[in-house]
Amino acid sequence: MKLAAEFVTSAFSLEDCPRWHRAEIALAGRSNVGKSSLLNALTGIKGLARTSKTPGRTQSINLFAIGDALALADLPGYGYAKMPQAVAQRIASMMEDYLHHRENLTALVMLVDSRRGPGREELQLAEVIRERGLSLIVAATKCDKLKRSERAKAVAAFAPFGIEPILCSATDGEGIEELRRRIRKLA
Repeated sequence: MKLAAEFVTSAFSLEDCPRWHRAEIALAGRSNVGKSSLLNALTGIKGLARTSKTPGRTQSINLFAIGDALALADLPGYGYAKMPQAVAQRIASMMEDYLHHRENLTALVMLVDSRRGPGREELQLAEVIRERGLSLIVAATKCDKLKRSERAKAVAAFAPFGIEPILCSATDGEGIEELRRRIRKLA
């Protein structure tokens, strides 16, 4: 069953975030890992979150209401996006504030390209989430691009998290229902 969602706002700072009592689950990952595409797949609403082939298009925290008690937060990507240094620093500061201080944040869905596996940034992000005592779900995106013979190796790359990832594809729908179930359970 899809997560019925509606766009609420784009926040450019922690102060811009809504003052509500909803639990927030954030989607985080590298630029172009598929955060917006995955959000669209989870909700079943094509175009709800704007997607782009150009890294770094999402430069705010985009919040989507799910029912009365839950919200999804589509965070800007980190990594290789080409943008002015001042913009990159503003985004990094905004994300740090959100991840460290947002009281409504209850969980993080960390998206990692299944072909690439996790790196230093992902391990650091997981540590921040664990230090706050929040739930962590790892979604290995773009699994439709893996050959069958590559899947076990891709899953094994996530061993440092101590969590088995959900292999996901916004293109063919693999893993989307499992991810919805985990998100609903956290709500």
